[in-house]
Amino acid sequence: MPAAPQPHPPERHPHYSRATLWLLATIAGVSVANIYFNQPLLDDFRASFPGSAWLIGAVPASTQLGYALGMLVLAPLGDRFDRRLLILLQLAALGASLVVAAAAPTLAVLIAASLAIGIVSTIAQQAVPFAAELAPASERGHAVGTVMSGLLLGILLARTVSGFVAQYFGWRAVFGASVFATVALAVVVIARLPKSRPTATLPYGKLLVSLWHLAAESAALREASLTGGALFAAFSIFWSVLTLLLAGEPFHMGPQAAGLFGIVGAAGALAAPLAGKSADKRGPRAVISLCIGLVAVSFVVFALSARSIPGLVVGVIVLDIGVQAAQISNQSRIYALKPEARSRVNTVYMVAYFIGGSVGSALASLAWHAMGWTGVCLAGLAATALAGFSHWRGRARAQTRSRA
Repeated sequence: MPAAPQPHPPERHPHYSRATLWLLATIAGVSVANIYFNQPLLDDFRASFPGSAWLIGAVPASTQLGYALGMLVLAPLGDRFDRRLLILLQLAALGASLVVAAAAPTLAVLIAASLAIGIVSTIAQQAVPFAAELAPASERGHAVGTVMSGLLLGILLARTVSGFVAQYFGWRAVFGASVFATVALAVVVIARLPKSRPTATLPYGKLLVSLWHLAAESAALREASLTGGALFAAFSIFWSVLTLLLAGEPFHMGPQAAGLFGIVGAAGALAAPLAGKSADKRGPRAVISLCIGLVAVSFVVFALSARSIPGLVVGVIVLDIGVQAAQISNQSRIYALKPEARSRVNTVYMVAYFIGGSVGSALASLAWHAMGWTGVCLAGLAATALAGFSHWRGRARAQTRSRA
């Protein structure tokens, strides 16, 4: 009897390897950290520019605005051009912007440089779709999770690193050190990162218009975007007011203590590759359902821990694992929707994601002033409930289509 035919192994990109994934993770982490370096430096900015102290808040605000703008106008280019070339060009622009920030003679120059830093730091939004392109379908969740772990570590540890460098060397040294890191990264990219394969030939204007069409045509993309945005809103609600909680009774801790919680939150980043593997094996929807439950549990823990550091630590670990694992699973889903438009699909998703974060920060301030820590926890639960509603409504729609 002839032997049964063996299944063909999944097609692998010739440059897909663990080393390439970790290089993409490093690119994502180093680039995105530049968005958060300035947050612990506001008092230093105030001391350097006393005549413009009332405008200090515009520095982090312009960086966040720049990042949103960069996602909208730069991230879609990954479908049209070689991502390796785009990463190198953005690294060059990032290095130049950091030099201007480090030498800024006035606050206005620092604000303008911060806007530029935000725009070109969207390199991470080329790295994550690049990983999805390189990986075979059966390993896509793991690949995305690996690169996202680097991005999340960059987000969570940026404040800690920035505060440490500024304390001993001054705030300008923070931007100077990032210049050297950016140049070193560009050298490694030239030597080790493969080229990507463009999948679109649309002119730039039509690329941007296609973002609207992708969102309008895909219910799954809209659902993932709303779910992810609501979970990031919950995440931002907590982190936006943690410093205020720690400054009051009974803790009396400074902002550096809140920065150290970022190290605790790194557990979520380290769990990202595991979340990607679970999404590959069990399906992303199952993982997202579990994650929404974890985020809800974290806010219950926070509500019971208004006077307990150990309780806050446990809540941070649960919150970060839930939010980051859900992010990996959501991105694993959307990258499978339109392989030829991964950068644009990612743009739609990430713009919604950061809008959710901005709304969460605003809600946190209102809740804190209206009801204190209890109000913050209720706002976090409300955002989590919205994520649950979006996710389970989408799951019910998918089950209905399957039965039909």
